[in-house]
Amino acid sequence: MKLRALLLAISFLATGALAQQASQDPYAEVNKQVQEKLRDLGFYEGPVNGDFGFYTQAALAQFQLARLLPASGMLDKETQAALGVEFEASASTGATAAPQRTE
Repeated sequence: MKLRALLLAISFLATGALAQQASQDPYAEVNKQVQEKLRDLGFYEGPVNGDFGFYTQAALAQFQLARLLPASGMLDKETQAALGVEFEASASTGATAAPQRTE
């Protein structure tokens, strides 16, 4: 339990340094939605900051395993549907946004 608390504390410290980067990330809002959903479902305990880093990826992989989805740790369409996360289409390209790893 102490190790878990230590890892969580390190995560909070590390995300402070990345806060500016996350705010400039075009996928930060989508990443926050993913973090919130994972937190609500009990898979994620880190900060909801839009940083798709190690802890978010690990939580996503655990969610995928629990739902019998391929455990890639990335947000594919099947995982997106299972989480109930929707993306807005890009106005300039018509493409669908997807979270990008920042680490």
